[in-house]
Amino acid sequence: MFTAGSRAVRGSDRKKFLQVFEICDEDKKGYLSREDFKVAVVMLFGYKPSKIEVDTMVPGLTKTGEVKPDEFVKLMTLKRSAQLSFGDQRQIFSVFDTHCRGFLNLDDFRRAFKRVAPHLPDQTIIEAFREVDRDADGLVCYKDFEYAINYGEEED
Repeated sequence: MFTAGSRAVRGSDRKKFLQVFEICDEDKKGYLSREDFKVAVVMLFGYKPSKIEVDTMVPGLTKTGEVKPDEFVKLMTLKRSAQLSFGDQRQIFSVFDTHCRGFLNLDDFRRAFKRVAPHLPDQTIIEAFREVDRDADGLVCYKDFEYAINYGEEED
């Protein structure tokens, strides 16, 4: 087994990650560029990561412009392990829903984001809230929250 930080990578995951790496490294340069990296995430997780997500996942990418194979495996392992179970999702929603109302409003969203990502501008938080509030009623119910959390995951 390959170890990435404190998490073990199953051999099948490592093999899959390296296969995707090779496919996305079309010029066989031995690393992925920012755009190659985004394509790899699409192939593995079914969605295109935003610039902010890429910068968060790979802080050094803006300086070097490269993600090497071992670093890619480590990053994808961490990303895969971050996928949440139903119970985890419900618990996170409950933490955000500090007033136990069964929904989140923009103030709840702001409060949660300020705790977990204090550097995010308010406009980004507002845009995220609008994305999650699928029916545009100014409230995020658990169903909206769950949809956002699971967005881009493969259906089983």
